[in-house]
Amino acid sequence: MPILRHRFWVRISHWVIAVTFLVSAFTGFEIMMVQPRLYWGEVGNDLTPALLELPISRNYKHNGWEGKTAFFSGADSPVSANRTYDIFNENGWGRSLHFLSAWFLVIVGLTYLLMGIFTGHFKQRLFPGRGQFTLRLLWQDLKEHFRKQIQSETGKYNLVQKYAYLAVVFLLLPLIVLTGMTMSPAIAAAFPFLLDVFGGTQSARTIHFFSSFAVELFLIVHVIMVIRSGFKQQIRAMTIGK
Repeated sequence: MPILRHRFWVRISHWVIAVTFLVSAFTGFEIMMVQPRLYWGEVGNDLTPALLELPISRNYKHNGWEGKTAFFSGADSPVSANRTYDIFNENGWGRSLHFLSAWFLVIVGLTYLLMGIFTGHFKQRLFPGRGQFTLRLLWQDLKEHFRKQIQSETGKYNLVQKYAYLAVVFLLLPLIVLTGMTMSPAIAAAFPFLLDVFGGTQSARTIHFFSSFAVELFLIVHVIMVIRSGFKQQIRAMTIGK
């Protein structure tokens, strides 16, 4: 009987993507602390209603709008009202590391996507077979995950795994990448249609957050399933390939 194992490029891309996404998630949380409010549309700030406000601490203390800023030096200079706040946790490092890890995720993820298509990996391992696109089979397979210990052969995925992996590879990760690019002023200026696709910068930010959160939930469940189906066996399969 042939031994089923993960291909070398699958193992390498798996760990690189996992590490870079965890780094992106950590730094993304640090960035979110600056403004833990989500909006829908083109713009959003403290004076506009939020679609969702996250219960996390800001990295600054708001001191109101009473501050005054002079346009020029000198006693006769006109002044302008200015929002005052005291930043107690700089996050420049978080943004730089977030963008750096994002490019690793894009490059390796795109390589994995192309390899999966042209080598037949997705067709052989991930796409459900003929007659499996039914809610009844999906529900039955989902119940099996909660009823008993999961028995999994390396390289063979059940129906729930196939749907989950396909959703992550072809929906969630592309959404994360595209919405992240939409939030970049330079990329949005070069490709303004992205703003129309996602309904504005703030909408892209909101979609980016929920897509990332969905992948984080997937990773948690993924680790639980790895433990239930044989942690040592699964780790060996995804490292040394046996």
